Amino acid sequence: MSLLARSKRSSGNIDMIKNKIIFLKINKFFKKNKISISEIQKYLKKKEYNINKKKNFELNNLGSISRTFLSSLIIILAFIAVPIVVDFSGKKNLISQSFENNSKTKLKELLEKPESNLDDVLEKKFLFDDIFALDDAPVDTVRLSAATIQELFKSTNYNLDDVRKNKLVKPVSLTLLPEEIIKIENSTNRKNLFIQIILPLIIKENNYIRLDRKKLFSILNKNKNSKIEKQWLGLKFKQYGVANKDVSTLKIRMDEIPVSMAIAQAAKETGWGTSRFAQEGNALFGQWTWSGEGIKPAGADDDTTHKVMKFKILQASVKAYQRNLNTHSSYKEFRGARAELRDKKKELDSLILSNYLDSYAQTGKQYVKILQQIIRQNQLTDFDDAKLLPSSIELESLI
Repeated sequence: MSLLARSKRSSGNIDMIKNKIIFLKINKFFKKNKISISEIQKYLKKKEYNINKKKNFELNNLGSISRTFLSSLIIILAFIAVPIVVDFSGKKNLISQSFENNSKTKLKELLEKPESNLDDVLEKKFLFDDIFALDDAPVDTVRLSAATIQELFKSTNYNLDDVRKNKLVKPVSLTLLPEEIIKIENSTNRKNLFIQIILPLIIKENNYIRLDRKKLFSILNKNKNSKIEKQWLGLKFKQYGVANKDVSTLKIRMDEIPVSMAIAQAAKETGWGTSRFAQEGNALFGQWTWSGEGIKPAGADDDTTHKVMKFKILQASVKAYQRNLNTHSSYKEFRGARAELRDKKKELDSLILSNYLDSYAQTGKQYVKILQQIIRQNQLTDFDDAKLLPSSIELESLI
């Protein structure tokens, strides 16, 4: 082999080694910085790699390098894209198979559009099933005398002054009002006894609603719900008469009633526990019924079809009252105002919310004024933040 041939061969080998070194450097730079082809070309020029179009050897090598990096870019992008697509598809499929949490948006729309009829639709078929079940349950319904009840409260250190101070209520659950309450001449004593009897019942029902509401929000915060959770949701849709399983409506309806407002309404409807409806039917809130068992109002016309609902125990009356306010279309504005207070992180103010109860009685706005007067005169708002001493581990979490 001639010296010239050896020189050319050595030169070719040097060029190949040089190209390989440059290739490795570019490849390393490319992987580290994820650069484009145009950036590769700028990098090559910066490194003084001369591209001579007249030399097929260097041109071919450059084209080979470009194609190599282009192929590498496609492969790398594919490896990056595939997991993203798979993950997105999985999440989309997961959402479609579980509960879709868009209730917050719906709730906002519902509050901003009071003309919406979402909360107007009421499925009545299963509305009071749990209340009837409570009423039918075997319960000791012995009617205690007023003196016995007062002695019971005294022996357990249950008095309203302590409740106002410590905000703790004894879990005393009486099933019937005493007949002698009407004979208590001192109005303050009569009112206090009435409040002591119904206060634990009202807080107890609010606690149940609070636990349900806590569970509802827990379910809504999950991407996937269990079979038991879905069954629980189905039950609550029935109890609150929610059509089409609309969660926004359920969130508005499943909420507490201010304690002071409930006491005031019970006091107004029963004359502080002295009315015939309260004594004969445990009807604390004067709810009407057009079917089933009830008490016909005295002096009502013969063609009158409505009756006052009667209950076996006082607790059922409280539960039915709360269910009525939380579902009936007449109190939609009340529920909307309550939801706004919740949305603004404010306490449920009975003096504000009672303004929306003008449909509760035929006297309308006059009825509202009387309620607010009862709340103020008897300082009933003192009981709004009172807690029921726990009768179970579950209820203990609410204190």
